Amino acid sequence: MAKLNKKSVDDIDVKGKKVLVRCDFNVPMKEGKITDDNRITAALPTIQKLIDSGAKVILCSHMGKPKGEVKPELTLAPVAKRLSELLGKEVKFAADNEVVGENAKKAAAEMKDGDVVLLENTRFRKEEELKCKTPEETEAFNAFCKDLAALTDGFFVMDAFGTAHRRHATTAGVADFVKNSAVGYLMQKEIQFLGNAVEAPERPFVAILGGAKVADKLNVISNLLEKCDTLIIGGGMAYTFVKAQGFEIGTSLCDDEKLDYCKEMLEKAKKLGKKLLLPVDAVTTASFPDPIDAPIETEVYDIDKMPADRMGMDIGPRTRELFAAEVKSARTVVWNGPMGVFENPLLAKGTYAVAEALAETDAVTVIGGGDSAAAIKKLGFADKMTHISTGGGASLEYLEGKKMPGVEAIQEK
Repeated sequence: MAKLNKKSVDDIDVKGKKVLVRCDFNVPMKEGKITDDNRITAALPTIQKLIDSGAKVILCSHMGKPKGEVKPELTLAPVAKRLSELLGKEVKFAADNEVVGENAKKAAAEMKDGDVVLLENTRFRKEEELKCKTPEETEAFNAFCKDLAALTDGFFVMDAFGTAHRRHATTAGVADFVKNSAVGYLMQKEIQFLGNAVEAPERPFVAILGGAKVADKLNVISNLLEKCDTLIIGGGMAYTFVKAQGFEIGTSLCDDEKLDYCKEMLEKAKKLGKKLLLPVDAVTTASFPDPIDAPIETEVYDIDKMPADRMGMDIGPRTRELFAAEVKSARTVVWNGPMGVFENPLLAKGTYAVAEALAETDAVTVIGGGDSAAAIKKLGFADKMTHISTGGGASLEYLEGKKMPGVEAIQEK
């Protein structure tokens, strides 16, 4: 397992201390009700550890994209209610639209050891996301960080991997204004699994990339080619690679501006002696299904025989076998992005085949958040994976090899 050289919640003495914890409670809501509480349950081990250690726990998180405006439908009040149920104790909700207001200050002042308070949506404050491009912005950003730090006894725990790639006041900025900072268990797990898979994998190491656009994964492709033994590319992004090889792709998704880049990557793979696997056949339709899960007529074509009026929507049966065989020979697999329009049962067979191959292998299997995590859960294979990341964009940036502000801000051991 990759060694994490950042302080964790096990390295700090928090008894009787007020601790600010950044969680990721950005849960899906419908008509004021939480429809999936996975992100809340993922935060429980860290919260429980702090309660058991006698800390006074002040939680904060964003929800949605209110962009510095107060949007009542994005309040964290329902999260406080759900947390109270899960922890079996009252989580006091500090209903301040300015996040650190009278309610928050009063609640923090009255806390006893083991108490839990949740602050309002941090993105109700525009200062949370300020880029600090001017002295005025920097001053406002730092003022918010200081207000947050003032609620604590000098302790900050970062446990929101899904936002660790952003330098926001509550993900990184506040760490500059406290004496002690550490990562929570969720962050620790994410960094170790993703880091280990890419930096010290058991080989053969197979990386699978899918999803719609090449542009979203430019640096990931290049970085993973240097680290893995085999790179599998499926999903909408595969058609740009297919076109770069001179084949007809009909009306399939294509990043025409990235054709030269795809040629470079094909060349890079050859030069490094790495396998780069692309689809050999495709499930096609005459148009995109509307609605997305509507029944639709499909036809399978070899990748070099695609008609000009058809659209590639999933990998074909021969590709499924090819990709599955490669996965089964691996010792480490990282997967980010579905193989087709998995929301439609007729176009989910490629994603299902890859998920099933991952479920049947003894390899370390790491799912990089976002759509691939949703697909794995929807297809019922979640419990067969070694690790499913909670951060879509964050896990992608981690796979790119980028430094993450929410990790960098935390003190070394």
